[in-house]
Amino acid sequence: MQPRNMSMSGVVDLAAVKAAQEAKAKAEQARAEAARQGGQGAVSPADLVIDVDEAGFETEVLQRSTEVPVVIDFWAEWCQPCKQLSPVLERLAVDYNGKFVLAKIDVDANQMLMQQFGIQGIPAVFAVVAGQALPLFQGAAPEQQIRATLDQLVQVAEQRFGLTGLVVDPDAEPGAVESAPQIPAGPYDHLLAAAVQALDAGDFGGAVQAYKNVLSDDPGNIEAKLGLAQAELLHRVQGMDPQEVRKAAAGNPADVPAQIAAADLDLVGGHVEDAFGRLVETVRRSAGDDRETARLRLIELFEVVGSDDPRVTAARRALARALF
Repeated sequence: MQPRNMSMSGVVDLAAVKAAQEAKAKAEQARAEAARQGGQGAVSPADLVIDVDEAGFETEVLQRSTEVPVVIDFWAEWCQPCKQLSPVLERLAVDYNGKFVLAKIDVDANQMLMQQFGIQGIPAVFAVVAGQALPLFQGAAPEQQIRATLDQLVQVAEQRFGLTGLVVDPDAEPGAVESAPQIPAGPYDHLLAAAVQALDAGDFGGAVQAYKNVLSDDPGNIEAKLGLAQAELLHRVQGMDPQEVRKAAAGNPADVPAQIAAADLDLVGGHVEDAFGRLVETVRRSAGDDRETARLRLIELFEVVGSDDPRVTAARRALARALF
């Protein structure tokens, strides 16, 4: 099983946004299934540090990461810096009291995983959150720096994916950590898969319709809502001439359709703050139907990025100031 998107969750390009949205939807499904089955019980501190190989990577890292962030320590017996770093990570896993699980991977015995993560040297430390692989750092780092990195990881896991970690009980028997539950196929999985295939093929109109078909029967479907927002954005910018769009927007700041088109291009290009700022300013300077059109497009772009993204939170506040 290859690692997922290697981008940090704060990356602004649309591919990273898509990966984060899909991972969050899957994490929410897995948590719902775990709750339906009674949830996971408390685990022993010994369960917070595990040895993982290629055969167990899917269940022990990818599946588990839908319940708790998994930090991966790539090491080898001959690596002297590893002997300095690994004990620090093991101690911090216990100190963080279930906020993450540490998975130790011996690169000599698991060359394929080392290659798939693109590791050039060890020690190398990654994390997997809701199925997304995130590079953390390489080499033996000071404990203060490691703690700062782990604090950021825990914050991202909680704010972006709602992963609050495991409950740790010092008296629990070791071996209590279980794999995240397998998510049963849902009634709309074939339609969602068709939508993703359409997106990958560049058939954005087809993807829009596929997501709408799901939402017509299941209006609360999270994956379909996120997918529709992205598919509609990509459909709008398809065929645009970026030079002409940006020239029109720069030449006439009062032209609301021109500013909206430029904002769409901004977001597709990964310039999230620019897209939001452009539309907030358009709302501020316009009135009537033009103002409402700009406001609604901004709300649509919020859906593409995700309501829990801090850039969306900041832009909502700016929009409120522009309106009132």
